[in-house]
Order: sequence, then structure tokens, then C-alpha cells
Amino acid sequence: MTATPRHRTPLGRLTSTLLGGAMGALLLAPFGLAQAEDDMVRFGTPQWPGATVKSEVARQLLDTLGYRTSLREASSSIILEGMASGDLDVNMALWRPSQSGMLEPRLAAGELVEVVKNIDGARFQLAVPEYVWDAGVHSMADLAEHAERFGRTFYGIEPGNVGNELMQNAIDDGTYGLDDWRVAASSETGMMSQVESDIRNEQWVAFLGWEPHWMNVDFDIRYLEDPENLWGDASSVSTVVASDFAERHPNVIAFLDNMVVPIAVQDQWVYAYSREDQPLEAVAATWIQSHPERVNAWLEGVTTADGETRAQDAYQASR
Repeated sequence: MTATPRHRTPLGRLTSTLLGGAMGALLLAPFGLAQAEDDMVRFGTPQWPGATVKSEVARQLLDTLGYRTSLREASSSIILEGMASGDLDVNMALWRPSQSGMLEPRLAAGELVEVVKNIDGARFQLAVPEYVWDAGVHSMADLAEHAERFGRTFYGIEPGNVGNELMQNAIDDGTYGLDDWRVAASSETGMMSQVESDIRNEQWVAFLGWEPHWMNVDFDIRYLEDPENLWGDASSVSTVVASDFAERHPNVIAFLDNMVVPIAVQDQWVYAYSREDQPLEAVAATWIQSHPERVNAWLEGVTTADGETRAQDAYQASR
């Protein structure tokens, strides 16, 4: 159950092949003239569509303001290590509370700074199709009774993901009587292909679900109750930066602090990129051009990289 991620260049710069012609040229034209060595902003993102598009939107907007940017894909643990070592600057995809265990020690050590919850009211927990819910499976405590129908399997995403670990912990500890189950790890694309096939054939499947994601648009799914609170409280997604980067770049921090994304907006991004198979750069560029009101709110109080022009004016000139 494997799949190759689409429109991605792992650990390399994502080139800006936008919509072509004048519009693409205007969008990426740097309005800040100063190009000091310290004008580089290096984003790291896990290979999750929502996180990838969100980071690309931020990257393109900072390009417009005269910053030099890059976007690299890796696992969350590798990204945090890269930020602590000075190889990466920004991660906009830190899920709380599920990833708090890997973040808190670095915050306490002063390596990283948590800037803002860029998404609130998110969900990250075990899910089933609605027809399974209607058959009486409402809670993780109901799973063991129907183990045969589920093949005693949870479907997760990439190895080492916190969601996979939470499911494996339930198995190791025998929580909810799940000690004879297993976790099938895969890429996100591979997992969703499996889930889509099972739903099409009305097979019983339990899988790692989250919102925002196109799965909540295309599939009728329900999130299982968790009486033992293995998954923690309501989820949020944070923007985290390297501490020294925060000290050097208050203007970028002001922008990132403003960039709070409604779940409905990120659902649109994920659907266009991952479900409709639109190129990453085009999804971000089209949205930026089409939503001036929200973009201007994100650019409030921000300037170009050289500090000489209001970011809102630079954005308006690019349109």
C-alpha cells in the first residue's frame, strides 16, 4: 500500500511554475529591493496536502515581499531537528496535542518559538465510515467486538507519525482490548487510496482521520469517541519557528502571527491540490490572487523585506 507523492520535490526548492505570463511574473516579482544574506526564509513541511499548500501560500507571499524562500518536505521529527540545528526556519504544521511531546522539550530548551495557532478546532483521531458508525461502532471501545470485520488493522500514514504511535500504544497496552491488532503504515496517499477502495466496496475500515482534509468533503466519515482520552483534547495546528530566526526577523514573525487559516479555506486548498490534482504552485497562486481581503488582513502591519513599502501595497501592485 504505497504511493508516490505528487507535485513535490523532497528536500529541494519548489520552483515557482505559476500560471504563466504576466500574472506569474508579477506575483513573484520582489518588491523589496534589499537582498541581504539574512533575507532567506526556509520552510519545512510534512508531506500532508494541507500543510504543504499552507506553507506554499506563505512562501509565495514572502517572495512577493522581497524575501528569498525555499520549501522542503520531510517528517515532522526531521523538520524540528533541522530547525534546532539551523537548517530550517519555519514549520506551519505542528499539531497539538498529538505532537506536543516532540515540541515541548525544544520550547523549554529555547530552541524553538511557538508563534500562533494557525488553525483552531482541528481534529486528529481514529475515524470510520458512516455506515460502520450506523452499525453501532461509535467508540474505540466498540472496535474489539468487531475485530474480524476490521481485519484487526488500523490504517495510518507515514512510519513514525504520532497518530500511528498513539494507535500502537493502544495495542501495546491492550487498551480497549486491542492487543491483537496492528497498524498498517503507509504514505498519506496510499492510506487514502485504501480507505477510498474500502468505502466504495462498503468494507469495514478504521483509519487515521483529520480535519482539515478533503476526506471530510468526499467521504461520509465519523470520528470515534475515545473514553480513555488517548488522543487528548481538541486539536489545533501551530506555526513554530527557530528561536534565532524569530529574533532576526520580527517582520516575518508579524506576518506569520497574522496568518490564521479558517478550516474551510484549508479544505479548499487540500481539495484543489490533492483531490483535483492541480499543481501546488498554481493552487497557491490562484488563491492569493483571488482573495485580497483575507491576504490584506494577513499583511496588516507588515512591510517588504527592505522595510520601505507596506506589504499590502506590494501585494496590490502584484495584482
